[in-house]
Amino acid sequence: MSEKKPAANEPETNAERRSSSSQQDFGALVARHRNYFRSGATRPVEWRESQLIALRSMMKDRAEDFYAALWTDLRRNRIDADWTDVKYITSEANHALSHLRRWMKPLRVSTPLVLTPSHTQVRFDPLGVGLIIGTWNYPVMMTLSPLIGAISAGNTAVIKPSEVAAATAELISRLVPEYLDRSAFSVVLGAVPETTALLEQQWDHIFFTGGAAVAKLVMTAAAKRLTPVVLELGGKSPTIVHSSANLKVAAHRIAFGRWFNAGQTCTAPDYVLVFNDVAAEFLRDLKQTLLEFYGDDPQKSPDYGRIVSARHFDRLMGLVGSGTIYHGGQNDRADRFIAPTVLVNVSPDSPVMQEEIFGPILPVLEVSSLQEVIDFVNARPSPLGLYVFSEDESITEQMLTSTSSGDAAVNDCTVQPIIHDLPFGGVGDSGMGKYHGEWGFRAYTNARGVLYHSTKLDFGGLRYPPYNHNRKLREFVIPS
Repeated sequence: MSEKKPAANEPETNAERRSSSSQQDFGALVARHRNYFRSGATRPVEWRESQLIALRSMMKDRAEDFYAALWTDLRRNRIDADWTDVKYITSEANHALSHLRRWMKPLRVSTPLVLTPSHTQVRFDPLGVGLIIGTWNYPVMMTLSPLIGAISAGNTAVIKPSEVAAATAELISRLVPEYLDRSAFSVVLGAVPETTALLEQQWDHIFFTGGAAVAKLVMTAAAKRLTPVVLELGGKSPTIVHSSANLKVAAHRIAFGRWFNAGQTCTAPDYVLVFNDVAAEFLRDLKQTLLEFYGDDPQKSPDYGRIVSARHFDRLMGLVGSGTIYHGGQNDRADRFIAPTVLVNVSPDSPVMQEEIFGPILPVLEVSSLQEVIDFVNARPSPLGLYVFSEDESITEQMLTSTSSGDAAVNDCTVQPIIHDLPFGGVGDSGMGKYHGEWGFRAYTNARGVLYHSTKLDFGGLRYPPYNHNRKLREFVIPS
């Protein structure tokens, strides 16, 4: 992407969004935002509300621009874009506006008798200057949703959108300084050099969405300054179809979750473990569902997306040979198109089972018992999501209590992140930290315990030396 020079009358604070790391002093950028934070300007609830309202206005005013950018990057249709990007961010901003004053209210806690008269509370203080590193598969949601948490908590932030979704990144870089407080927020465009240079700066919080390999580099950089992080990663989210499942409903919900955005969703079912007594029927239902959703020629369907780049296309096509194609397999590299593809006769040791697929391929493996399922899941890194389709509550409860995942769903999949009050994030290899709604607010705050102790009465004899006085009374009031 060629550099666009700012207009003569463009404020200096607008320039960093178009500058490369060699042309920009990121240290000065961070210092400017830190000075603004330290001025106290971001702490009042009125400022936070004004920025959330401005972000909401940006999404509403420029919705058509976002639709166009998402179509360019991912061929995402308007309905899907509303689900996961445009209206999602509007909805999350509205949710924050509705609950912000309650989130900010200090939490009263009890105080031991020995400290009477006093009261104690937990205050939720903003951390300072955050770095938000977005990703390409949901380049609006995964970039601006963390920003809502940062704003709600009273922080400033530098936003680094993914260069892979170039059209959306450029749009965000133009609109954020137009709508939000430029003293508090900046957008930096670029790729690995810019991200590397940003990670060398002193941050008060880093939010990264992406893969585990890059997350380790982020974690290493953060460790040098003991910077807190949220890492929203991915993994191979298992989907269990039990013999008691409603197979038609399961087929529809799994098909939606797997092939929404052409499978490029971190919470999508990565593979299916189906009980062998219902496997044939489930596969027939799944195939029929895909025909209902996308027709005989999904390349012509206006509802089916595209792979983000030729490099990702080539990686995915290398996985197709891991099993027998039960359905799909058609592809067109020039169009970045891979049809919804179902694989059977897949070995657990095959390439498609060794890495997160992140595309429109779904391996289906047969199992014979719940213990086999539990052992299979637990033998692998903890996933971001885990999905159980069963009408038997004892089965779903056993799966939930015997496994670990960032989040989970029973008789559904993929869609749980749109619930604002649920914490969203991984565990183990799928990430650390939670966000969305109040959880996003808490991620950007320091829970600061404060004791307010009155000086009007001082029962110091109960705690000051010499300790040979009031021994019995002291033993009574000291908590045990």
